[in-house]
Amino acid sequence: MKKTAEFDIIVYGATGYTGRLVAEYLAQRHGVGGDVNWAMAGRSAAKLAQVRDEIGAPANTPLVIADADNPASLAAMVARTRAVLTTVGPYQLYGDALVAACAEGGTDYLDLCGETPWMRKVILAHDATAKRTGARITLSCGFDSIPFELGVFFLQETARAKLGAPVARAKGRVRGLKGTFSGGTAASGAATMALAAKDPDVMAQLMNPFSLVPGFEGPAQPHGMAPEFDQDVESWVAPFIMATINSRNIHRSNALQGHAWGLDFVYDEMMIAGPGPQGEATAKAIAGAGLGLGANPPKPGEGPSKEERETGFYDVLFIGFGPDGQQVRVSVKGDRDPGYGSTCKIISEAAICLVKDCADTPGGVWVPGAAMGGKLIDRLAANAGLTFTVE
Repeated sequence: MKKTAEFDIIVYGATGYTGRLVAEYLAQRHGVGGDVNWAMAGRSAAKLAQVRDEIGAPANTPLVIADADNPASLAAMVARTRAVLTTVGPYQLYGDALVAACAEGGTDYLDLCGETPWMRKVILAHDATAKRTGARITLSCGFDSIPFELGVFFLQETARAKLGAPVARAKGRVRGLKGTFSGGTAASGAATMALAAKDPDVMAQLMNPFSLVPGFEGPAQPHGMAPEFDQDVESWVAPFIMATINSRNIHRSNALQGHAWGLDFVYDEMMIAGPGPQGEATAKAIAGAGLGLGANPPKPGEGPSKEERETGFYDVLFIGFGPDGQQVRVSVKGDRDPGYGSTCKIISEAAICLVKDCADTPGGVWVPGAAMGGKLIDRLAANAGLTFTVE
């Protein structure tokens, strides 16, 4: 039995760059007093009111004051809602008290985290508590890693229909992507690398494909860090910056579904650079540039313009390999800049799906595809500009 509360969803961090986009999306789609009862939360009542007015949200949109440095304020916020959607990162710096309050309070939690060491810490610290209280602690509910986790989920459902069983080997290949990143992404990456530089255990976790499945070690996985020619797409492929977090979430998704895709499941993820000598040169240039965020990353609160968000897109191909050389191919496409224009819609619909459609999902630390599956695919396709296609 899920808790009853004043609100369905509280958007925590609504005055930040991404939180503001989430609040704007909810205001435009659901208004106030409609099918989703939601509120905006942050540290400053004045800033919340200013953002509410600037995004065109109704004047009666509820505002909640809460501060990551004030555990009592977080506990009070958590008690008022069925779910907290938080965009306040880096989570390893600002997320501990909130996720603990949600786990203890039986309140659902959704974030945009791509910080593997912190996610492992959350699993170890809060999974048992969340199972006891019924809280669904749901990590990585943005571009990392919903299009990829659900892409593999959709691939496996297609394989069951076409081949009679899931596949033990799958590839993700990014065919197209246009978008930029924000200061929050840069700050999270910097915080993770700073932690890894001080702690060899953190670096080991970053390198382990199964770091989000504590106690499980699966088969060797392709590292995907060097350019290569991929016969299956007839193109050169290069390292993809999101692969290290996406692949970890996909292996956790498999585990949370009782290893439905097999104990020997193998997955890798790269981006398509093109055929021939030009493709080879492009792939090598991408690999040579490294996977960093540049010499002068944006500051937290900064990000792409409205035009950049609206003209962005992504297109990811997933290939499954069955016995006797059989293949299944599906794609996932998004109609906005992946990190922000699409992410704000994705996490909003994930939060709605969790509280409205998934009463049967028990408590625990989840990744969204395993928690919501086909219900989330249906919501994203109907409302968030994603398409899931069998090719």
